[in-house]
Amino acid sequence: MRFFYLALLFTLFFSCTNNNTKTSNLINLIPESTDVVIKTSNLENLKNSINNNDFLSKYSSSESFKNLESHLEIVSHVKPETNILICFSKDDNDSLQYSLITKYNPNLFKTDSLKNYTEELLTYKNKTITKSSLNNKFIYSTLIDSVFFASSSKILVDNVFKEINTNLDFEKIYKTTSDNKTASIILKPNNALLKSFFVNDSLNLESFTNYIAVDAEISQHEILINGITKATDSSKSLINIFKNTNPQENLVQTITPANSDGFISFTFNSFGVFKENLDKYNKKDSTGIETSLFNNIIEVGVIYEDKNKAIVLNSTDVIATKDALLDNQNRIDTYRQIDVFSFSKPDIFQNTFTPLINYRNANKYCVLDNFFIFSDNIEMLQNIIANYQNKTTLRERNYFKNIKTQLTDESSLLQVTSPSLLKNIISKNGVNDSNYKVSSYKASAIQFIYDNNFAHVNGIIKKNKTAASLNSISEELNIKLENDLLNTPQFVTNHVTNQKDLVVQDINNNLYLISNKGKILWKKQLKGPVLGKIEQIDIYRNGRLQLAFATPHRVYVIDRKGRDVAPFPGKFNDDITQPLSVFDYDRNKKYRLLVTQGKNILMYDVKAKLVRGFGFKSANGNIVSQPKHFRIGSKDYIAFKTDSKLYILNRAGANRVTPKTTSNFSDEDIFLYKNKFTTTNKKGDLITVDSRGNTATQSYNLSENHHLETTSKTIVLLTENKLTINNKTIELDFGYYEAPKIFYLNDKIYVAVTDTQSQKIYLYDSQAKLIPNFPVYGNSVIDLNNIDKDKNLEFITKGENNSIILYQIN
Repeated sequence: MRFFYLALLFTLFFSCTNNNTKTSNLINLIPESTDVVIKTSNLENLKNSINNNDFLSKYSSSESFKNLESHLEIVSHVKPETNILICFSKDDNDSLQYSLITKYNPNLFKTDSLKNYTEELLTYKNKTITKSSLNNKFIYSTLIDSVFFASSSKILVDNVFKEINTNLDFEKIYKTTSDNKTASIILKPNNALLKSFFVNDSLNLESFTNYIAVDAEISQHEILINGITKATDSSKSLINIFKNTNPQENLVQTITPANSDGFISFTFNSFGVFKENLDKYNKKDSTGIETSLFNNIIEVGVIYEDKNKAIVLNSTDVIATKDALLDNQNRIDTYRQIDVFSFSKPDIFQNTFTPLINYRNANKYCVLDNFFIFSDNIEMLQNIIANYQNKTTLRERNYFKNIKTQLTDESSLLQVTSPSLLKNIISKNGVNDSNYKVSSYKASAIQFIYDNNFAHVNGIIKKNKTAASLNSISEELNIKLENDLLNTPQFVTNHVTNQKDLVVQDINNNLYLISNKGKILWKKQLKGPVLGKIEQIDIYRNGRLQLAFATPHRVYVIDRKGRDVAPFPGKFNDDITQPLSVFDYDRNKKYRLLVTQGKNILMYDVKAKLVRGFGFKSANGNIVSQPKHFRIGSKDYIAFKTDSKLYILNRAGANRVTPKTTSNFSDEDIFLYKNKFTTTNKKGDLITVDSRGNTATQSYNLSENHHLETTSKTIVLLTENKLTINNKTIELDFGYYEAPKIFYLNDKIYVAVTDTQSQKIYLYDSQAKLIPNFPVYGNSVIDLNNIDKDKNLEFITKGENNSIILYQIN
């Protein structure tokens, strides 16, 4: 449950005044004392995204987070179907309290299976409040006009029965947030949780603005935020010093050495207007201070290097700025043909730009093209000169280019930090764990772009990934779920993007649809485990795909949003014993759904009605293979088998082919190989049957626990540690091997096999040659495909018991 508290560190606000409104709007029930509001339309994805995010997951060792996690344990059992607001506030004793607000649904708070759970009803003064306890942690809840309100504070629940109030300005801010991101957060600056995100100690949220509202998109290696900030009093909030100025292009990165610790840059199109705003904020009259040095400056920056600093001025008129420095032409050094001069007014920067700059020792300077750089450390100036001439500045680094794509070119205020400064900011917010490693976060940034009485906010914290070399295998995602996996993950088609998502089920029978970026799109509890592979159908014949599959007593058809498609799920009293078979005989989307129950087969249409005219009655024993549809020429065949008989039927369920043999068949599937129905028997022989019923038996000396997989022209056999691909046999290390799988992609055959004993995945081509850089780590069979817009193939497998690994073949 640490996800609630963790999210606060990367987002933002709230405040209330009076105006009567209706309670049907969730925001009208937000407690007036709230410091932080987190909105999400997918609570499961928020929890998963934060638990899987490399940066946020590092906070779990913090004692303050662990303490909050225990208090929020009961919240993890809330299952909202729409937006939920999570609010944090301080009570009169300065203790942190939380509240939850969402639309009520019958499955919102299921408590039947919870251990150590109790509840009681408190009824008084026409109020009914439920007091719930889980492991001695309490939460109070009630319903207000179909809205569920719950809080750790009974006082906050009592207050929602009083007059409902809200702030119209806040409501406007709230409406700027999205319902499609991981979360939206509104943060009050003077809260006790997030003090600052600035390097400069003189800058803090309380003095910077009144509130910030952002959408946060959290993936495994990246946190992106974008939103707005607004200050109502222009004289008290620093963000308003940019009022009536236009943001300019930030260029300090072109002069910042790649080995520095980062920089802060602020811009304006008129220094005069900017200075007037800043003087008003600082409540001082600085008309007597000589500032002609800044008359042609559109950008001011501070570069950080260990304990040293350098001031950068970006001039639009180099000659005029040099003229302003005529009294400071005492050369004290020359480095790489660049002169370094002494500067007699080192405190002018702090006197003019406080609190943005709190550095008053810049007594030396040099000039590089249109940049004027000031510092008291000559070695720092030399480092800036060398990196600028060598083109090894921050601007040239790929990790900076990667974050720059998420930022605008022009901003009023931009801060870019290295790992050391990022860790410094983290410590300012109360996390001082020496084991917290951020060295792979080469560049993080936040920027503000002033607009008409408000400012846009963009931010990014991104883990730097080394570019994958050719033919390498790179781990792209490692998605951890709350529970262990029940089955192996598989790809499914996303009809919106024409890319691939993935589905998997956990041991609590929850089915997950997860994007190829690792975002949980939905989680749905099923009545039992999924049997076999999940199929996709277009039930409405409009290009939109649904998931179709069976569990032991249900047949499900589920749409992309996780909703059951009526009239499904179909319910069955007797056990369904094989995976659901989906046939589309003429590829016209008139689907047939075959349900296997012991020795019987039932055929349904997409309206869940039995298909008339399918006349198969019963097999001679339990069916041991999933029924399959094949087409040879213009004829259709439905094939399955029992222990002693192979059935090959026509569409109507009558015998189309009668094999001229009987055998003690294995449980392996039936395949169509070289236009022959192909399977094996328990003795390890390969059995083939042609369309006239002629049968051939070929001995491969297979063990009883063998596996068979074919395409129309490729055959793969696995027995013990011997893998045979088209008559070429490979002797593998001894282990426990899952059934091999064949993939045909980009006109190439791939054969995958996994040893779950040594946790190794092998991938071969059709010539039985191992693909370079295999084997790799994995604990299940794989699914292989091209899941995105690049040309590289990806595959998924089970990692640890509760994790899914996505690899890319480069």
